[in-house]
Amino acid sequence: MATALSEEELDNEDYYSLLNVRREASSEELKAAYRRLCMLYHPDKHRDPELKSQAERLFNLVHQAYEVLSDPQTRAIYDIYGKRGLEMEGWEVVERRRTPAEIREEFERLQREREERRLQQRTNPKGTISVGIDATDLFDRYEEEYEDMSGSGFPQIEINKMHISQSIEAPLTATDTAILSGSLSTQNGNGGGSINFALRRVTSAKGWGELEFGAGDLQGPLFGLKLFRNLTPRCFVTTNCALQFSSRGIRPGLTTVLARNLDKNTVGYLQWRWGIQSAMNTSIVRDTKTSHFTVALQLGIPHSFALISYQHKFQDDDQTRVKGSLKAGFFGTVVEYGAERKISSHSVLGATVSIGVPQGVSLKVKLNRASQTYFFPIHLTDQLLPSAVFYATVGPLVAYFAMHRLVIKPYLRAQKEKELEKQRESTATDILQKKQEAEAAVRLMQESVRRIIEAEESRMGLIIVNAWYGKFVNDKSKKSEKVKVIDVTVPLQCLVKDSKLILTEASKVQCHVPTGVRQERPLGTGDSWPWEWPDFHSKVR
Repeated sequence: MATALSEEELDNEDYYSLLNVRREASSEELKAAYRRLCMLYHPDKHRDPELKSQAERLFNLVHQAYEVLSDPQTRAIYDIYGKRGLEMEGWEVVERRRTPAEIREEFERLQREREERRLQQRTNPKGTISVGIDATDLFDRYEEEYEDMSGSGFPQIEINKMHISQSIEAPLTATDTAILSGSLSTQNGNGGGSINFALRRVTSAKGWGELEFGAGDLQGPLFGLKLFRNLTPRCFVTTNCALQFSSRGIRPGLTTVLARNLDKNTVGYLQWRWGIQSAMNTSIVRDTKTSHFTVALQLGIPHSFALISYQHKFQDDDQTRVKGSLKAGFFGTVVEYGAERKISSHSVLGATVSIGVPQGVSLKVKLNRASQTYFFPIHLTDQLLPSAVFYATVGPLVAYFAMHRLVIKPYLRAQKEKELEKQRESTATDILQKKQEAEAAVRLMQESVRRIIEAEESRMGLIIVNAWYGKFVNDKSKKSEKVKVIDVTVPLQCLVKDSKLILTEASKVQCHVPTGVRQERPLGTGDSWPWEWPDFHSKVR
């Protein structure tokens, strides 16, 4: 959901401060401020080429600010979202005279449309790389078999399988999407691959359909149809029909899933699969801010099992999660436990230990990087050895903390310093530009200030002799600290009108006239000091 800009973002180029008016200023106040600044910055009033160029730039800025604030619609948009809201395409067709709430709703709609256009230009690539490692020689060695073999003192660790898959999506229209995917697999010297093409169409707000065509060297052509439909606001159904052609003939398959929201955080599923590996499955999934719980029961051929799993989500910056599960069925029993943690803004690293009968002990390491997944299942032993369980548990923890201290932390620190350096450079550029604009404005005010001083002298009015704004160092212990002040005598004198100095409440900083500042005459009845700044030293006459 879109959110309004913060005050700091709005103040990067505050039109109200530029016109020197309150944020609640009326149209008459805006018009008076605009006319006064136009007279001050009008290019025709300056003959010097450099001053004329500077006046033209400031005149255009003042004109731009007045155009935005003088129109009720654009002013309401600017007050809520700043310049970012004005740059959004589509406001020209929006009905005028809308309330702030309606403007917020319209902005969110336009933002969604822009995001949809961006999505249509993306391919949304997704990929998985899985490398299976056989490390059973570390624990299941039988010394008598290695006595007569040279080099038998070193365990053999082999890659016994590998799988690579990739998919891309190409939005064709607002409702149609083409999906191209492929995969390559190899295991124990035998390999194969497949390629699939799917076309998905959103038929309505309640459903979509997808046609799939595939082919591979291990299996014949595949034709599939997927359907999704919201039956009620809390219930939906998905159906997947497939025809797999092979040398044995046509093998049909049908999978149907019915899901229902049991409460705000809980969903129940009923699944029926017919054809290849027929089964019936029911499961309940509860997902909250701090936990994820699943319980499932499946009856089928060849596998029937019961599953229970729990995951705890820690509310820390690294999004740490620990999980455990128990799965028991005709194939045996498997216990798994593990953890995952965010190691960078786009990467999540996780490890899971799997202990089963008759599967043995395995360690599964997974790295998610953006939309890519790297998976490394390491089979340690076919038996239930305490040493394998110990090393599978402690090894990843030691490796993670060592990598975090020696690699991840220094890398993140370097990235943060690089970002801060970029921000400093960007801020320095902005400050330099604002400083140049302020210096140009002061030069353009000189002639007007001279006339104001003459008029004030003639009536014995208010003349500002000296004025400084900034951070003054009075403490002797801080004398080495650089004094950061600027001379604001000319801008303040330019604001004097009828022997009165009135400053608007456009600034968020604080101001006070400190003890020891001498005022040679009172400002007069009606003079206004409604602002507060860090340090404001002035001398008036």
